[in-house]
Amino acid sequence: MFRLLDDASARTAAIRHFKPKTRPTVTTGPTLFDRALLRRRRDRVAATADRHAFLLQRVADDFAERLDAINRTFSVVADLGAQHGLLGRRLNRRPGVELVVSAESAARLLACAEAPCIGIDEEALPFRDGALDLVVSGFGLQHVNDLPGVLLQIRRALKPDGLLLAAIAGGATLTELRQSFVAAEAEMEGGASPRVAPMADVRDLGMLLQRAGFALPVVDADIVTVTYASPLHLMRELRGMGATNVLVDRRRAPTRRATLLRAAEVYAERFGRADGRVPATFEILTMTAWTPHTSQQQPLQPGTARQRLADALGTRERPAGEKAG
Repeated sequence: MFRLLDDASARTAAIRHFKPKTRPTVTTGPTLFDRALLRRRRDRVAATADRHAFLLQRVADDFAERLDAINRTFSVVADLGAQHGLLGRRLNRRPGVELVVSAESAARLLACAEAPCIGIDEEALPFRDGALDLVVSGFGLQHVNDLPGVLLQIRRALKPDGLLLAAIAGGATLTELRQSFVAAEAEMEGGASPRVAPMADVRDLGMLLQRAGFALPVVDADIVTVTYASPLHLMRELRGMGATNVLVDRRRAPTRRATLLRAAEVYAERFGRADGRVPATFEILTMTAWTPHTSQQQPLQPGTARQRLADALGTRERPAGEKAG
């Protein structure tokens, strides 16, 4: 998939940054996600996407704050998995950002974003090596089958000393809903079906960034708790986000009504609050990393420290094996 949706002036400014053909998809692990189904479900909610974008809005606010602390001009920015363009619109109005290209696989969502836009497969990025100053992604990497491979492609597409800012959902996300469905399916159907793919944690993402060749990687977590009138209201919110089950190994038959209602009952029983509302946990993991450059701070070589650790800590250094007096 490779097509630009923009006006003539934006096309002239942007086209030189793209390859004439997309890179082939590189898959090093199992296929977890049905990406064709993901695109269909995201397209289905395009018209109302902005009503359910509170998490993406939070990410946009966070990214803007992080970029405010960086005194730099970003000539070419790619928003990967741009959805309906909320993050791109926010960055387009930020001083120091000259061109934001919204890149998304769901065509109807992409049509809501500001030009220039490009329809892509997030697993096979079409950007030339060293074409971008900044890559941002608000949950756009959540459902790629080969995250290490995509991070490597992003690193190649960034210029030296280019910046990656990406947010994905962490393992604590929707823990209440997952527990409730496991209990309900075990009770009503004799076993649980795959509903949520394994999610990375802070340490996993840090190692993946290093493995992809990034410098100065930092991953931090933000826990967001939202309350709903009932578990069914939460489920409707998730459908509005296009965030329903797209696992390849999902159960193909629709969830039975009795199982769904039992899951809602378990949710309210275990997690309901005194006011009758139920909480839902969302964990946002944010990756910040740079492509290597000679101007960046480098770690000291072993043996080059100018001060002993014991002196810095105000303690006495003892040889290995010596007992404390």
